[in-house]
Parts: sequence; C-alpha cells; structure tokens
Amino acid sequence: MNFSKTLIAWYDANKRDLPWRGISNPYHIWLSEIIMQQTRVEQGTAYYLAFIKKFPKPSLLANAPLDEVLKLWQGLGYYSRARNLHAAAKFIVSEYKGSFPKSYPEILSLKGVGEYTAAAIASFAYNQPYAVVDGNVYRLLSRVFGISTPIDSNKGKTEFRELAALLLDKKEPGTYNQAIMEFGARYCKPRNPDCTTCIFSDICLAKERKEVHLLPVKANKTKVRERFFQYLVIRYKDQTWIRKRTKKDIWEGLYEFPLIESQHMLGETDLKKQAEWKSCFSGLKPIVKKESRVYKHLLSHQRIFAVFWEIEVAKEIKAKGWKKTKISKLQDFAVPRLIDLYLEQ
Repeated sequence: MNFSKTLIAWYDANKRDLPWRGISNPYHIWLSEIIMQQTRVEQGTAYYLAFIKKFPKPSLLANAPLDEVLKLWQGLGYYSRARNLHAAAKFIVSEYKGSFPKSYPEILSLKGVGEYTAAAIASFAYNQPYAVVDGNVYRLLSRVFGISTPIDSNKGKTEFRELAALLLDKKEPGTYNQAIMEFGARYCKPRNPDCTTCIFSDICLAKERKEVHLLPVKANKTKVRERFFQYLVIRYKDQTWIRKRTKKDIWEGLYEFPLIESQHMLGETDLKKQAEWKSCFSGLKPIVKKESRVYKHLLSHQRIFAVFWEIEVAKEIKAKGWKKTKISKLQDFAVPRLIDLYLEQ
C-alpha cells in the first residue's frame, strides 16, 4: 500500500467543506491555522469568518488596537495566540510592507508560528514540500507504524519529523498535509478511534498488536495547578470597577474584576481578613450582597475555581490601576470566558 496516495485518495472523496479549504491566500490560511490551534472546527469557524471580515488584510489587523483584537478573540482561550497574531501582523507590515512572507524560514520567523504552522502555510499557500507534524499526525503515524518513542522527547520529535518528511507527497504537499490532519482528526482519534473502517487497518501495527490505546506515548504527564480566585464585583450606583491583567500570566491583556487569589476557597469571614480586602475598602463600610456559586474553569495546565462577591459601597473607590465603568458597559471589554459566563448569568 502506498501510504500517501491512499491518504490523498481518501481525502479527495471525503474532505469536509471548510471555508479555508481550497484557497491560496497565505494571510487567510495563517489566520485559520492560528485560530484552529487547540480549538474545535465547529467553534473556530465562526471566529475565522469574523476575523477575515473585520481584518481582511494584515495592515488592518496590525493597525487595530490590541483590545479590539482580544475582544473579537474572546471565548477562544489561549489568548497569547491573539497577542502573537497582532504582533506578527505588525511585523508583516513593517518588514514585508503588508505582503505575507513567501518562504518557510520567513514564515517561521513570525511570532507565534512554529514548525507545524509554518509547514502548513508554506504547503497550503505555496505548495512547498514541508510536512506538518501536529497531534493528529503524531497519533496516526505512531499507531500505523507502531512507534513507541515518546513524542515529547527530542528523539521522538526527530523520528516523527523524519518519517513525516519521508511520507510526504512532494507533488501535492498541501493536499497531503490537509489529508493527514483531516484523517487523524476524524478517524484516528485520541479516544474511541474508528479502527473498523480505517483505510490503514490492514497495515496498522498498533491494531495488530492491540496497542492502539497505548499510542502515542508521552514521557512527561502535564501537571495541573489549582488556583482559587475571589472576584470583587463592587457596585456604586450604576458603576463598577475592573482592571487589566498585565503580568505574564493567564489572560494577559484581558479585563477582570478586582481579584484576591487565595490558597483555598474563602468564606466571607476569612475573605474580610485578607490584606487586599482591607486595603481595597480602607475607610469604607462595604456590604456583601451576594456570593456566587463556585465557577470551575479548566485550562491546559491549570484548574481555576472562582467565586464572585457582589459588594455595595456608599462612595466611589479610587485605586491605582482600576478602571471605573458602567455595569451596562461591561460587555464592551475583552474578558476571560470565566467572567463572561458570570456576566451572562
């Protein structure tokens, strides 16, 4: 069996009709690749269409305020992608006069673009022979060829990169790359792969050895950190206060309510003992009106537990770095999905 020809034949007959398929515009392809990282196609498609409508060329994205870009990105998560997208657009304007770069090394130099994304853009837009290696590719190749080398080791990365390059159809690299990602996503899934109708079932070593559930192998398991957030939703008449996250941490550049982070969830009595509470409400007599339910938010390396405390004050608060806004205007700001869920409810 010719692996690449079998894969391309399957793709030609079964590919999904997606808005970024069959196009050669490198800017649009780049947008689709960045948006679809860590994102389901069903969710990412709406964002892709919104971005190309709002920013149809790099210069418009580059000249937009970062807050506007983050607001459009809101709900997708992994916000560093949006910040990198904005920075890369500025670089394209300054270094390439607004025209998307044409070579693999130049594409790779863009902020937020790694080897996989650069290979995807170079092959899809310019038909250049660079093989993509993403999670779908690791999974499919490790199972079909029975490779147990850890995919997060240097040896494993080199082994899979070399195999991917060897299998790549040099005449149709773009089509082949689309095909291998599509097949991995739809058939060779992480859980419950569709082995019974798989086009590679006859040659799949993992299936033959009953090791499908064991591959691919990762040497290091991701450690998940738990964090506990107490958000202070302070109200004075129709006003409230928010602040922008500026530290190198999750949600950088997004707005949130004043926050007290603790080692565990706090009750009202313990909350009022916190130094941040005393500093925040010095000279005031805040009234706690409501304690929300606990909101749970999962990130790739963190598990966030958050409670929103609705508090009334009798006069305005003046605190460095805080921004006063009308409660009715909160939806105008880019906020984490966690806060957006609270506001919706």
